[in-house]
Amino acid sequence: MQLLITELVGVLGAMSLPGSTTTLAVVIGVYSVVMPALYAGALIGGTRLVQLVNELYATRTELAASAVGEERVRLSRDLHDLLGQSLSAISLKGDLALRLLAKDPAAAGAEIESLTEVAREALRDTRAIARDEHAVSLSTELDGAAALLGAAGVHTRLDVAELPALPVPVQSALAWAIREGTTNLLRHSQAHSCAISLSRHQGTVRLEIINDGVRGTAEHGSGLCGVAERARAVSGTVSATVRDGRFRFRVEVPEEAT
Repeated sequence: MQLLITELVGVLGAMSLPGSTTTLAVVIGVYSVVMPALYAGALIGGTRLVQLVNELYATRTELAASAVGEERVRLSRDLHDLLGQSLSAISLKGDLALRLLAKDPAAAGAEIESLTEVAREALRDTRAIARDEHAVSLSTELDGAAALLGAAGVHTRLDVAELPALPVPVQSALAWAIREGTTNLLRHSQAHSCAISLSRHQGTVRLEIINDGVRGTAEHGSGLCGVAERARAVSGTVSATVRDGRFRFRVEVPEEAT
């Protein structure tokens, strides 16, 4: 800005006639009026710049804190959903091995070996979750749920319709729902039978898990909240109701959700 004023003075000086004092007075007047205004503008601009930098820093700090919070929520949710079923399976197989130990040592040994593999798989999955690399498979979760419930003495019926290739987010939401639904059944009921169905209804994929042996009313713990959060991420819905001693867990997700 100082350079601009200097050039302005030079131009006006060059335009003045030799010995003329009028132009010089004009130049001095312009200089005395413009310079304070320019300095004031620079001061205001500098102050605003500092304010903007401070606001940017505060926003960046807030975003970082929000990202940390979201990551903690993700880790907590994934660990709960993952380890809930794994620990239930370990407890179930451990109890079964103890019951078999006296009358069928070979079968007890097989259960202990299976228990060890479950523990190893849980450890691998936990490490993958920490790196945000864990993925669940819909077909694997269906087979795993049937096997685990069968081992627990729950008569399980799978009714899975032929479905087209579903987007990964849809498969993931439904797979986590199956895992959590199975875990809840083992933890919070004395079920003797369970029906798991997966079907299509006018562009929506519906998962239902219905079991007997309900104790009390439907509870919406952190596990079901995690399922609902995943479903909402793909525009889906979750409901859990108890009627006539049977617990009905339903998840509906748009077929083309991304």
